[in-house]
Order: sequence, then structure tokens, then C-alpha cells
Amino acid sequence: MPAVVVIGGQWGDEGKGRVVDFHSRYCSVIARYSAGNNAGHTIINEQGKFALHLVPAGIFRGDKTCIIGNGVVIDPAKLLAEIAMLSERGVSTARLLISQHAHVIMPWHPIIDRADEALRGELAIGTTGTGTGPAFHDKVGRLGIRIADLMDRDYFAEKLKHTLVYKNRLLTTVYGKDPLDYDAILEEYLGHAERLRPFVADTISFVQDADERGEMILLEGAQGSLLDLDSGTYPYVTSSVPASVAAGGAIGIGLGPTAIERVVGVYKSYQTRVGNGPMPTEIESGPEMEMLREGVGGAAGTAEYGTTTGRPRRVGWFDGVLARYTARLNGVTSVALTRLDSLSAFDSIKVCVAYEIDDRRVTTLPATLTEAQRAKPIYEELPGWKRDVTNVRTLGDLPTEARQYVRRIEQILGAPIDMISVGPERDQAIVTRDIFGASI
Repeated sequence: MPAVVVIGGQWGDEGKGRVVDFHSRYCSVIARYSAGNNAGHTIINEQGKFALHLVPAGIFRGDKTCIIGNGVVIDPAKLLAEIAMLSERGVSTARLLISQHAHVIMPWHPIIDRADEALRGELAIGTTGTGTGPAFHDKVGRLGIRIADLMDRDYFAEKLKHTLVYKNRLLTTVYGKDPLDYDAILEEYLGHAERLRPFVADTISFVQDADERGEMILLEGAQGSLLDLDSGTYPYVTSSVPASVAAGGAIGIGLGPTAIERVVGVYKSYQTRVGNGPMPTEIESGPEMEMLREGVGGAAGTAEYGTTTGRPRRVGWFDGVLARYTARLNGVTSVALTRLDSLSAFDSIKVCVAYEIDDRRVTTLPATLTEAQRAKPIYEELPGWKRDVTNVRTLGDLPTEARQYVRRIEQILGAPIDMISVGPERDQAIVTRDIFGASI
């Protein structure tokens, strides 16, 4: 069976976790392939509400194998806390595997992350401060420490000694910070290593073997395509390598690109962003901003605050220019449209179909930051439906205006909308086409 990638088509927070949770029933392996605990998924099911940052969203189905792939950077303390939280709430992690090739977030990474942001001043990216970016910098710079290194006590002790000499010099001379203590770090991380050891495996071989057996594999992306290092709104992007696009799924888990045949693009029915950078359709103030941010008209629990940081998200109307760009960039074959219920209170709803930049009509993502900052959205306005849709389970039962809105988004994306979420609960979804060849 082909592997399926679930990606975010915007700046993250599109609802990928609930889409993965929903579709994981059909798969035997669910794997997270990129980013770190700077990303987060909120899952609501019959077991309660969960905020996940590293563990794949398929963990709630006990018969599935969940993998944290080689493309992820791992904060051991945060991962262990997440595993403990799941266990305490009755969710088994017995089938969780961690790639031995994944890189480790070390104590200097969050310090450098926050110090860099302070030094950038007005050019700050708006990172989560978790150390994810600096960990990827070290990975690319060939200074990283991997899970496999952590599992080898003697090798880790020696590598830490040499690496810390360099990092302490950087911390003290460039950032004006206190040096870190070798013995304290060694003791802490060796303790983490022993607790993580039962989960560590050759996940690349595991996934390749599963693929050869014809098992369905679901690859779970983190963040969103507009934060991709190569093709996003640079420089306000993530540092994750592999990419935040579907093509990175194969690299971040260890499959060949021909194994991926389907790409599910997850798009929120409007636009949100956390952190700095251009956002042409942003609504910066007023009642429309408050209605979108607080989820007025939608299901409970749909307010727009970051899963990882708790920061209020920037909100705006659906940006069809950027959505079309990421749909084509990822080769999206199926779309999950989320948070449709959050638009239920509006008399009318806007969709951006182009930009005006210096008296020019533009329908593609501007390459330069200055052009993106000057982009003014050109809107189409569609009628609202002013009805609660949280209990709707079929497309035909949606108000006519809501169906009209869905079809317009489908036209813009150039791909079929096969799933529409009308609330955060697992069953609050309208599925119009089965993408897995299984009965729903």
C-alpha cells in the first residue's frame, strides 16, 4: 500500500492532529517526520483533551505503531514528560518507537534560541524558544548529538566534553551567558538515556519492512508549508530539516520517494499565524478579529491560542493565493478543511483571490519580504450561513451557503475536499470520500 503524508497547507495550527487521529484507524504505522516540540497538536477524543508535541497523534489507537522519525529533534525531558502524561491518563505507549538517528536538543539550545531572538530585535522570528532551531543548526553544522550517541555512555561522555568546550565559549563570549556544567549535563542526560532506551529502535528499517509488507503508513507533518525553509515566507520560517512539505516525509522517516502516493493537505477555513512575518489577510483589530480568535459561533474549545506557547494567534480571512501555492507545492491529492464551524457567526465571509502590489495584480507568493509586506489582499465576498453546523455529518445537511464556501475553496486549491471538520471532537467531521479504500 502507498504511504500517505498529512501536511499543513498554511502556517501551522491547521488541525493536522485531529486529521491524523481520524485517519490513523486505517494505518498500521503512524510516523512523525519533522520539527521538534516547538510544534503541537491538540487531540480531543473519548479519552479527553490532549496536547501533544512529539508523540504522533496515532498514539490513541493502541494497535498501531507510532514512530518519532529521524527528521525530528527531541528534547528528552519533554518527551519523557509527554510519555508519562499519556501513561497516567491511560494511553499506552508500548508501541512507541524513537529513531536512533534523531537529533537531541541539549541544554545550550534553548539558551541560544532565546538569546538570538533578543539580539535580532525588530528582526526577531518569533520562535517558541524551545531550542529547536539551534538543534537543527547543529545538525546541519555537523555538531549534533543523536539519540544513538546518547545510548552509548562512553561515546556520549566524550562527545559532550568536546562539544561543551565549544558551546561554553560561544555562550560566554557571544551571548554573555554563564557556562554550563559538564558533570550536571552528563548525569541528567545519561538518566534520560536509560528511560528512553526501551523505545529506541532502527526505525528506518522498521518502516521500510512495513512498506515492503504492504502495510499502510501515515506520515505526520508538523508546522505548515508556509514555514518551510526553502519554499515558505523566508526568513520567517522554521529551521526544520527535512522540509515542512510532503517531499520531506520520505527523508524524515527513511522511505524512498516512490513510496508516497497520496498527500492530504490540511487547511483551516480561515488563516492563522503564530510569530512574526507577513500575513496579507490578517485582521489586526475589531470585532471580526475577536470572533475568529475566540471561535465565536464554533464548537467549544476552538479559540485560537498556541498549543505550545499559549500565545494568541494572528487571524485573518482565507488566503487563496498562498493556499493554491502550497497545494501545488505539495502535490495535494486530498484536502481536509478544518474549523468550518468557526465561521458560522459571520454575515459574510471573505476569501483572498489575489494581491495588489504597487498597482499590479499578483496571484503567486512574492519572493521578497518587502513585496510580501506590501501585498494588499483582493477579496471575493461570500454569504455566511448563520447556523450552527457542529452536529452536521453529511455534506447535504450543510447550509447552502456553507456548501458554496466549501466548493469555492475546493476550486481555489484544485483538489477535492474529502473531509470537513465542524468541531474538535473525533466524530465532528463530514467525510465525502474515503481516501484509504476502506469503508467508513
